[in-house]
Amino acid sequence: MTVAPSRASRSEGLDAASALAGPAYDRADWSSAFRNVGVELSAVPLVATRGTIPSELAGTLYRNGPGRLERGGHWVHHPFDGDGMITALRFDAGTLQLSNRFVRTQGWLAEEEADKVLYRGVFGTQKPGGPIANAFDLRLKNIANTQVVRLGDQLLALWEASSPHALDPETLETKGITLLDGVLKPDEAFSAHPRLDPGHHGEPRLVTFGVKAGPTSTVRLMEFATTGEQAGQLIADDSYSFKGFAFLHDFAITPNWAVFLQNAVAFNPLGFVLGQKGAAQCLSSKPGQQGQFWLVPRASGAFAGQKPRLIKAPEGFVFHHLNAFEDASGEVVVDSIFYADFPSIGPDVDFRTIDFDSLPEGQLKRCRIDLKTAGVSLELLEPRCCEFAMVNPAHQGLAARYGWMAVAEREHGNDPLQAIEKFDLLSGERRVWSASPRGFVNEPVMVPSPQASGAAGQPEDRGWVLVLVWNGARCASDLVILDAATMAEQAVVELPLALPYGLHGSWSPA
Repeated sequence: MTVAPSRASRSEGLDAASALAGPAYDRADWSSAFRNVGVELSAVPLVATRGTIPSELAGTLYRNGPGRLERGGHWVHHPFDGDGMITALRFDAGTLQLSNRFVRTQGWLAEEEADKVLYRGVFGTQKPGGPIANAFDLRLKNIANTQVVRLGDQLLALWEASSPHALDPETLETKGITLLDGVLKPDEAFSAHPRLDPGHHGEPRLVTFGVKAGPTSTVRLMEFATTGEQAGQLIADDSYSFKGFAFLHDFAITPNWAVFLQNAVAFNPLGFVLGQKGAAQCLSSKPGQQGQFWLVPRASGAFAGQKPRLIKAPEGFVFHHLNAFEDASGEVVVDSIFYADFPSIGPDVDFRTIDFDSLPEGQLKRCRIDLKTAGVSLELLEPRCCEFAMVNPAHQGLAARYGWMAVAEREHGNDPLQAIEKFDLLSGERRVWSASPRGFVNEPVMVPSPQASGAAGQPEDRGWVLVLVWNGARCASDLVILDAATMAEQAVVELPLALPYGLHGSWSPA
């Protein structure tokens, strides 16, 4: 595992020639992560295998992801269809404890009791029996597998197509579906990609949305208090309708705007209705057509009460945004990970044998939106294949200098994510920590130092990056703690768990 600072090529570990060479990983190592989580643990103490756990780290890293990918020999068609499982890593004065627990959703409980697959999956998983057994079964199994966040006294396991599940923050016990004290209607969509406003309008807020997609799509924008007596209460709520089908996984915020990118996709549900495809497999790109930015005024911002701004977006498909901000000229700047096309796995493809060269790679690009002219300029920031990017949470919605993201080991081409990169958005300088050749990374979570969080003038990159790594050498997972500024390895903790590749996570300070 190495750290290498550079602008255009690695200066340690790999030279420029090897960075352009073929893949340097073993597919068997990568695919060995796709398995069921076989054990649930409670408050198991852990020690660093290498290095020292920083004593200043105080809080809990929560992670969510698919923990069950096979039942009775019947595999999911796509990992995103796996049942949600929460991992909690609790830090206190240099000590660490691990707990993990499946989210006891209605679907998970029913399949556990029956010991067989009873539901179809959005990403193509079918019940046994072929199209005849699946046709006209349009039930959606809320798998609660995408994100996990603290809101008030509840821990929420999120899946964007339906309502959140409430968990006990300490024991991870599932309390059941929550409608957030009547904020949501039964089965109402609640995004798995909330954004934490660090205090642009006086106090921190959790900003999120729900979308009801169709020929005309409706977006509901919600803001919740996160501190004080109001923690968990809804403090802003607006709905807007837009023409066209909306596939929205993520969004970005600034002090004045919630920024959505409506990808140029079409949805033909016939294959889903007839039991031939999952709902997500019925999405298709519109070649040569542009998406559209929806700039929705935030309730406490300077444009509150105005209509949303609709602005043509560059070609490409976006799952995730790094950040957005408003510059001195009034332009809205949005940094996003663009794909040339919608990456999908066909009905006859085994996800464990996917050809990475056949899929488009994600690249970090910057859009500058001129609100006066409705013009958009596009700049490529990082050509290296990347995903799961974030800034220091205190700079969410502001002009952050640094971003941290998961990247491929090679500088060109599409490969599994094996490294964590710190990217300087001003200079273009990179610092890369690599888990190759046998390690594969999940989403990094940047945790600011407590001193940096409360003091003016503290460096933006003061803190740590926490990342779960699949260790192909021992077929289990490691927690790696990096210095966020230097990307030097602070500690490696070997976990007594084998966790499949996860989706999203969050940090909850003590």
